[in-house]
Amino acid sequence: MSKRRALVAMSGGVDSSVAACRTLEAGYEAVGVTMQLCPRGADQPNRDAADARAVAEVLGMGHTTLACTEAFSSEVVEPFVRAYEDGQTPNPCIRCNRRLKFGYLLAYAEQEGFDTLVTGHYARVCYDEASGEYRLKKARALAKDQSYVLYFLSQEQLAHVYFPLGEFASKEEVREAAAAYGFVSANRKDSQDICFIPDGDYAAFITAHTGKTYAEGDFLDLDGEVIGRHRGLIHYTVGQRKGLGVTFGAPMYVKAKCAQDNTVTLSGDAALYESACLLREVSYISSVAPTAPFRAAVKTRYSAREVEATVYPCGDGAQVVFDSPVRALTPGQAAVFYDGDTVLGGGVIACGETA
Repeated sequence: MSKRRALVAMSGGVDSSVAACRTLEAGYEAVGVTMQLCPRGADQPNRDAADARAVAEVLGMGHTTLACTEAFSSEVVEPFVRAYEDGQTPNPCIRCNRRLKFGYLLAYAEQEGFDTLVTGHYARVCYDEASGEYRLKKARALAKDQSYVLYFLSQEQLAHVYFPLGEFASKEEVREAAAAYGFVSANRKDSQDICFIPDGDYAAFITAHTGKTYAEGDFLDLDGEVIGRHRGLIHYTVGQRKGLGVTFGAPMYVKAKCAQDNTVTLSGDAALYESACLLREVSYISSVAPTAPFRAAVKTRYSAREVEATVYPCGDGAQVVFDSPVRALTPGQAAVFYDGDTVLGGGVIACGETA
């Protein structure tokens, strides 16, 4: 009987390297692949591929590199820029996972005859015998859990993915495994920023990328009165306090942005809390999408705590009504539904109750 074949997404870092080892230990015939997505400096993509290739050689695996810069630009970078220009705050990692890793790369794996696509995400996939469906679950290492950025995965996709790191108890345990395997990446620092904006200055990146000059506009209070001038919508996100460029008698925060009239509304902290939001582009893990309201714990940002809520499905959208108000609901971010450690689905925040 021939071994199952796995294509392992590898960046040369500690997570994907350990994922590759665990894939081999699980009995797969594995080949590594590095997606060259964007130029993070003149030679960074080449270094990533070289590091991944070196790990693959140590493990006795084949390795290939896919040039995906154009796809990454059109599917991730350009939508990111447009969303910011439209007054949203998008999550490009979710879009990259959806379009590139579990879109383009999974299709490539199937085309090349691989049974499974392996990535270094901290999450778990389980098969539920009773329902005959796959479940996406949080990683055992809750501090590193990445199920939030995978809420869109379908039953067909879950049937062909493997997340070896989901069973580790902590990132320290992963590093210990890497050290035991002899990988030089064992103590490499984790990346905390968007890969194509390593310095975290989104506004500077957007300005350089587009070559545009973004017009100043009015800061408004909750009554719509002008209270100052802003530097351009791309410099702000909902909930922001620092970097407003103006001072007031009391702390002020970004409450909302309006691209149509180029205004930024400011408020005190109390006004940032809302009890409901509308979602667009909602998807569910189950093959049968719910039509009736259901209860869930909802996370509205990657690092946010979950809040109990009732979800009211409506076509490809939904309304979420929270049991307790949520701070700084931000258009463009994802709201993800959980039942315990199981992901039910999620969608993109369109607006809060008072937006």
